[in-house]
Amino acid sequence: MEIGFVGLGRMGFNMTLRLLQGGHRVVAWNRSADKTQEAARHGAVAAASVPELVKALAGPRVVWIMLPAGGPVEDMIDQLVPLLAQGDLVVDGGNSNYKDDQRRAKRLAEAGLLYADAGTSGGIWGLKNGYCMMVGGPDEAIARLEPGLDTLAPPEGWLHCGPAGSGHFAKMIHNGIEYGMMQSYAEGFEILQGSEYSYDLAKLSHLWNQGSVVRSWLLELAELAFAKDPQLEGIRGWVEDSGEGRWTVLEAIDRNIPAEVLTLSLMRRFRSRQQDTFTDRVLAALRAEFGGHAVKDK
Repeated sequence: MEIGFVGLGRMGFNMTLRLLQGGHRVVAWNRSADKTQEAARHGAVAAASVPELVKALAGPRVVWIMLPAGGPVEDMIDQLVPLLAQGDLVVDGGNSNYKDDQRRAKRLAEAGLLYADAGTSGGIWGLKNGYCMMVGGPDEAIARLEPGLDTLAPPEGWLHCGPAGSGHFAKMIHNGIEYGMMQSYAEGFEILQGSEYSYDLAKLSHLWNQGSVVRSWLLELAELAFAKDPQLEGIRGWVEDSGEGRWTVLEAIDRNIPAEVLTLSLMRRFRSRQQDTFTDRVLAALRAEFGGHAVKDK
């Protein structure tokens, strides 16, 4: 198939390469021209601007956006709408909020355009292993995307989840679950590391992936991390969140669904970015006041 690809970051560039390796014609544009030219060296058609990208595609066009959620995606859609023709398809493959998808799908439909949302998981390993893709949108849009999805994903690695928004909703919950899994592994390894035994955590991670009930790709990645730096002394314990975990917790609140593990894993990420918090100083002060417990001066 032929596809226009907007955004050549860590995910977008590798997705472009995988499409090219699958024999698809990819017209690529990125805000920084060096990434566009790098994609061209691998066989993509380089576009110097968004209008040039649209012009280089035959109708009905497919334009895949791989940009940060929020403003960047909104701005790109604003640029694309007046350039596209009736029946063209816009795909958001980033981590947008599903409510944005619902609004965009309605707006684009009024302009005679199709819209699909593709929740994409696979990270930097997707080029080699393929991307797990959760896709929302009308049947017509998904049918047009199918050849590309078959290339991007491993066997049985993509699913048409339902109407617009359903793909990103599934990806949002996927990432919320990921938060909880990662937190569980992290706490377990800290207990192991602090025990009286000298565990080789890389070897233990490898062992647990040989048939145990906690085996997973995340555990494979833990093995790689511990093999590089057994005590993880080269990194700081600052853990960012990209938004989906927050949205998952908010959905749980709105729907009166208890999600204790996912919520606490999100709170722990917030905690990782703080040092000597006012909360902790209040706790220390209260213990000193009611029990005479020692406090540490700054």
